Amino acid sequence: MLRFDRVTVRAGAATLVDTVSLDIADGERVALVGPNGSGKSTLLRTAYRACRPVAGSVLLDGLDVWRSPVRAVGQRTGVVTQQHLADFPLTVSDVVLLGRAVHKRMFDLDTAHDRAVVIESLRTVDLEERANTAFATLSGGERQRTMVAQAFAGRAPVLLFDEPTNHLDLRHQRALMESVRDHSGTAVVALHDLQLAGRWFDRIAVLDHGKLWGIGTPAEILTPDLLSEVYGVQADIVAHPVDGTPLVVLR
Repeated sequence: MLRFDRVTVRAGAATLVDTVSLDIADGERVALVGPNGSGKSTLLRTAYRACRPVAGSVLLDGLDVWRSPVRAVGQRTGVVTQQHLADFPLTVSDVVLLGRAVHKRMFDLDTAHDRAVVIESLRTVDLEERANTAFATLSGGERQRTMVAQAFAGRAPVLLFDEPTNHLDLRHQRALMESVRDHSGTAVVALHDLQLAGRWFDRIAVLDHGKLWGIGTPAEILTPDLLSEVYGVQADIVAHPVDGTPLVVLR
């Protein structure tokens, strides 16, 4: 479904992503983790055509995203970034409706189906009652949930989410993770929270200084060695009391 093939990204003399290769299967949920500046966000951006690699390729269903039409990539990917504008004069439902734009031609009108998808997407992120609220007046967490709803509204088979739990309280973090888990397609999510990565994802890919440190199941990746070598902290790994997934306990 999604393949990063020896992807390299540079900014001036700095190498942000260094020959990263990563295959993500159809329907798989993969968390990208790593310290600040490890290349997580940059790698994700290469997949939705926001940051062009200087070498390597990103393939979506076997097609190079950088040689494919922007519209085609947009129809296949639902994106949430870390930054979004907050001062445009749109309501919450208007912002979510923009997620339907990739399925329309210029000057096409919104349909009853589009509006139904918007309401369903808002319901998913617990914002249905705020549909007619001005986006600019929302809290940081509400804005983030609106952008997640916009990504869901596109009905894309591949979700590319960059730190989607930023500003979210615990209840909405859990609800978002459940939505990602229940998504019928593929999800690649950059996270700082190793507990969320270990609980909700099939595999975890670790980036460090732009390189792929390792990839595997949560049980394979979340180890004291990872915490020491990549994060520079001493920690123990214990089993979650309900489902046995690994939890990080700092010493």
